[in-house]
Amino acid sequence: MSRPRKKAAISDLQLDADSTARFLPWALAVMVFLAALALVGALALDGTIDGWRRGVSAKLTVQIADRPGQPMQPRLDAAANLLRGVPGITDVQIMPRRAVEALLQPWLGAEALQADLPLPGLIDVTLGDTTALSIDALAARLQSAVPGARLDDPKPWLDRLVQLGRLLQSLGGGIVLLVGLAAAAMVIFATRAGLAARRDTIELLHLIGAEDGYIARQFQRHVARQAMRGGIIGAGLAAIVLVAIQLLAGGVGTGLLPGLSMVWWHWLALPLLPFGAAGLAIVTARLTVLGELRSML
Repeated sequence: MSRPRKKAAISDLQLDADSTARFLPWALAVMVFLAALALVGALALDGTIDGWRRGVSAKLTVQIADRPGQPMQPRLDAAANLLRGVPGITDVQIMPRRAVEALLQPWLGAEALQADLPLPGLIDVTLGDTTALSIDALAARLQSAVPGARLDDPKPWLDRLVQLGRLLQSLGGGIVLLVGLAAAAMVIFATRAGLAARRDTIELLHLIGAEDGYIARQFQRHVARQAMRGGIIGAGLAAIVLVAIQLLAGGVGTGLLPGLSMVWWHWLALPLLPFGAAGLAIVTARLTVLGELRSML
């Protein structure tokens, strides 16, 4: 007998009329939503980590404690003059008191700063070639020349911060992988349910000459539409949430929270996710159908 005509492929099994598969787009929408947040967050965190390295790795901060009876400005000038003569240091800037108050205001509040608190003096140091620079030796020289001076090297805590950022990135990648596995499991469940409900029809199609690939393609088209529909919903919701997070984070202000450095190509992950979900659903459905049909024969 001749094979069923191609134009009848969509209607042979009537998969769109199956009420048991209507949950699949919504379940996949949740999966795509979670994957989008994890993926975009991991990508944005990569830019944030690079920003931390560029902004902090070449910096040192000298803090000079306030001491009664010892004017702050001469002590700041003495420490700055010493630093300017150290090889490997390219720039030394004494931070004005107003800048120090701006750094402390998010934690202490404006009222506390108006009470004329004894604030430390700060010197911002920019490094060039650090190969010949000994941080410990420089700190000892500063302490000897200006009692109460302390050199803060951000590299140790920056390394720990970068390690934490990489761990969070790995966690985001793991979440995307687990979400993909969960989505594949849902497609397998829905496909097997559809096969079981149409066992008699499939056997009849086999009798009139339909091949396994012909039947598998009908399931592929069905789950692809379902996955694309759910992917668009999930990616759209994720975009709304990410835009809201960006707006809220911008309203908090700098100094309290590290911002997520998102660039234009990070947002491209959102429209690509529905296609990725559809591709995963197609492959999963095909392998499931072919495997189940082999066991049915």
